[in-house]
Amino acid sequence: MDRSQERLDDSDLVRLTEVAADDRADLFRRKPELGRLYRDRVLCVALCQGAALHYLDGKNGVKDFDVWTFYRVHPARPYPPRRVVAKDFGNSKFGTSPDRPDFIGRRVDCLGRSIACAPGQGGLDAVHAWLSSRRTTSARKLAEKVVVVLKPASASGMVLWP
Repeated sequence: MDRSQERLDDSDLVRLTEVAADDRADLFRRKPELGRLYRDRVLCVALCQGAALHYLDGKNGVKDFDVWTFYRVHPARPYPPRRVVAKDFGNSKFGTSPDRPDFIGRRVDCLGRSIACAPGQGGLDAVHAWLSSRRTTSARKLAEKVVVVLKPASASGMVLWP
């Protein structure tokens, strides 16, 4: 699959944050019960996997973007762990996705997880602890590469993992 070697910059991170926010808004509009539970429980939004590694090393290339939203788990039910939605990054320097000819730009996979967060624990600390635990398949897979913060905006671009 074609990989773009273009470097990610702050404006690209902002765009990915917007794509994730639009996806959450659409999900919570269509599933209001899930929105009532999770709308105000976002701990962190992060760029993960290969594109995050490319952000760090400039060598990996960008095949697609994996953007994860991590939520403080709600006691009523977990966030749907198998939900993956492909969105279009839009026109950009990264070119198009060979596997999605209907998209203008690269594919952005929006994923999410609800994770434990101790009282008083910050969102970034909770995500770091979840990755460190490697208790789930998702935590193990994400911990194999790089996790870059998109939200909160004050930490955007920070490498959260490793």
